[in-house]
Amino acid sequence: MNWSSVSHDPVRGLVIANTNRLAFVVTLVPRDRYEQERTTGARPGREFAPQRGTPYGMYREPLLSPRGLPCNPPPWGALTAVDLTTGEVRWEVPLGAHPELSARADAPDWGSLNYGGSLTTAGGLVFIGAARDSTLRAFDVETGKLLWGGDLPASAQATPMTYSTQSGKQFVVIAAGGHSALRTKMGDYVVAFALP
Repeated sequence: MNWSSVSHDPVRGLVIANTNRLAFVVTLVPRDRYEQERTTGARPGREFAPQRGTPYGMYREPLLSPRGLPCNPPPWGALTAVDLTTGEVRWEVPLGAHPELSARADAPDWGSLNYGGSLTTAGGLVFIGAARDSTLRAFDVETGKLLWGGDLPASAQATPMTYSTQSGKQFVVIAAGGHSALRTKMGDYVVAFALP
């Protein structure tokens, strides 16, 4: 499991974290073959590390099916609220969907690999993009219930931000640029949504 940035609700004593659940294959490469493997054996998604001070280098890559989907059971991505006083999970919901599965009605139940963080507002909302799809979502901070989803022109592996104008109108803004390693829809956008 891996987690990205977190947001904090100090009034409710919660931390909100988005997580990835993805199996990786880690291979140790003898030092005398490491440099050749690193330069000629490179494939997208494979990460190399020299493991200095050892007789090996290392590469790792996600364990994916031929369709590029994780081989471990879903959910592959989730959004979780943890009570900071007790350490208990208050709620957890799948986060996002893989675009390759968009025809399946149950795809949102499986979650998506995700990078980026969440934004928790004083009004009790959690905003997050992060997933492989192109949606900015708003969840209820108390229950994890999905309240809203806004379409984006590209995926948003970024942390949203919020601001208010002098008139008191609040906006949520997110960068939607995509992520090549996640094979998401690419772009070059900054998108703002007005809160009602």
